[in-house]
Amino acid sequence: MAIATVVETWNSAPCPLGAHMLIHADGRFAGSVSGGCVEGDVLETAQAVMKSGTATLRRYGIAEGAAWEAGLPCGGDIVVLIQCVGASGFPAQLFEDISSAHAAGESLSITTDLDSGQSAAGSTDGFINHYPPPRRLMIIGAVEIAQCLAPIATAMGVHVTVIDPRARFLTEERFPAVVRDDRWPDDAVRALRPDARTAIVTLSHDPKIDDPALVAALEGAAGYIGALGSHTSQTARRNRLLNAGVTPESLSRLEGPVGVAINSISAPEIALSIAGGMIRALNRGLR
Repeated sequence: MAIATVVETWNSAPCPLGAHMLIHADGRFAGSVSGGCVEGDVLETAQAVMKSGTATLRRYGIAEGAAWEAGLPCGGDIVVLIQCVGASGFPAQLFEDISSAHAAGESLSITTDLDSGQSAAGSTDGFINHYPPPRRLMIIGAVEIAQCLAPIATAMGVHVTVIDPRARFLTEERFPAVVRDDRWPDDAVRALRPDARTAIVTLSHDPKIDDPALVAALEGAAGYIGALGSHTSQTARRNRLLNAGVTPESLSRLEGPVGVAINSISAPEIALSIAGGMIRALNRGLR
């Protein structure tokens, strides 16, 4: 295989620094370095790199005069490094290292010498790509909106845990391919130790389930906390949480109604709104 990486960007580059694309010798590929503008040229260049074993840097942008063939009609410029996957480029072991770090909830940094095209973990001399652990979403309440929200979040690379003590709601048929946690939500939230890369949303509409989860969430460092419900129900919820000992300062972190305003009506639309609110909060300050 070959691996392509965005190592420099200018102006309205469609993919961020560090974005990857993997290319197999048989033509299969995954990922993106430009959202589709220059992938065709990257695929061809990757085949040459795999044959020669030598990494190459490619610059793409409208200044090249070939914006529609192998450039960025959006007006940005990027530099892409294309390496072989192997000892002389991007060692295959690094994939396992990244996976192991993610499983442990840790970050890993890999440095690449842009002159030689050699990558290694631990070094600090060259282009450094950071691989933080996946962002997390804790959904409180195994309801219909949660069934719509879980796959949206999963598609964005977010690790999803659905928490609900009600066995009839929290089934594999209703929630495949995500972690299901049947503990009481406050116990589960505290045990899962949310951090700044974690979002927590309560969807059950049952104060016995939602309120304890929110109390536990507001004690921690979650990057986004939201609660489903109308403005009227939010007022009642805030009063209950204040009576439960939550401080006004902590309560200011709670977004209710949860999500961004898109005039959503159906469960899938509400889930989309919630996903938007989560990403808006977790990406705040990134770019």
